[in-house]
Amino acid sequence: MKILSVFGTRPEAVKMAPVVKLLANTAGVESRVCVTAQHRQMLDQVLTLFAINPDYDLDLMRDDQSLAQLSASIFTHLDPVLEDFKPDWVLAQGDTTTVAITALLTYFRRIKFGHVEAGLRTHDKWQPFPEEINRRVAGVSADLHFAPTQWAKNNLLREGIDEKIIKVTGNTVIDALQFVSKQPEPQEITQLLASKLHNKKLILVTAHRRENFGEPMENICKALVELSKEEDVEIIYPVHLNPNVQEPVKRLLTNVEHLTLLPPLDYLPLVHLMKHAKLILTDSGGIQEEAPAFGIPTLVLRDVTERPEGVEAGTLKLIGTETSSIVQAAKRLLADRAEYEKMAQAANPYGNGHAAEEIIQSLMSQPLP
Repeated sequence: MKILSVFGTRPEAVKMAPVVKLLANTAGVESRVCVTAQHRQMLDQVLTLFAINPDYDLDLMRDDQSLAQLSASIFTHLDPVLEDFKPDWVLAQGDTTTVAITALLTYFRRIKFGHVEAGLRTHDKWQPFPEEINRRVAGVSADLHFAPTQWAKNNLLREGIDEKIIKVTGNTVIDALQFVSKQPEPQEITQLLASKLHNKKLILVTAHRRENFGEPMENICKALVELSKEEDVEIIYPVHLNPNVQEPVKRLLTNVEHLTLLPPLDYLPLVHLMKHAKLILTDSGGIQEEAPAFGIPTLVLRDVTERPEGVEAGTLKLIGTETSSIVQAAKRLLADRAEYEKMAQAANPYGNGHAAEEIIQSLMSQPLP
């Protein structure tokens, strides 16, 4: 069985790494990897961490390119790869532009497509943008849907997907997280925490979603200024490279006491920094899944989430992007021990670290096209 794994961003690489590594050691499989490099720097450090050497590197990242330009590039550069390798199956993960275009190309060429992390939905096509439509496109095209949870499977069933082609696997991010968290803590994190914490409570922040560009991002920054005034708090914010994030963050948060801005962190140091956090504020998708594995209460800086399992389990709380809402929710958790422990001790709903095995077993049980 010839299987091509396609991904382009750091989150995709993290979540596909356990699958790629296991495929490489699976008898009866010829496995190849194609990266679009939709995010170049952030992708490369994950490839290095997991020792993945792509067979095809399309290197498509360009400064300030539009979604249309990126989509056109993926169409024209990925199609020859499919022609060259002629895979029986193509795997892609999640909800990026890479995933949506890959799904369409496999359909055009009548190649079987397996969607990893299938079935996530907000049912609002603008939140998150463009991810909600990307994953719906992938869902329409997929021949196998690897849903991380029963909730995700139910979404697919409501959309008319045949139950026979849906497999609940858990989320591969837990597989990756278990591997990375066992690696030695990078010295940069040990030194950073030694110089900054001094018995203070660490709030880790990640915020970069497109739908939060503009006023929402400014509101988030203003909330961080308010929280930095708490005498027992230290805030660390690795800042995404997108100019729509960099501009308001640098304008509003530079030289704020007890608030440290960092360049984007590689995945290994980010995971180890996360382990030390008392509280996480994020609009990221992956961190909503990773934080519960460490028992860290997480406030989600969005109005809706495609990961409601964490909200229902009590590990996550949706708080939006209004400054006052963020400040009040964070202060309450830091001050109310019972409320904090209730979130910290909630069960992780995203799996047991064997998702990659489930995915490959499902693939190997399929007849060759």
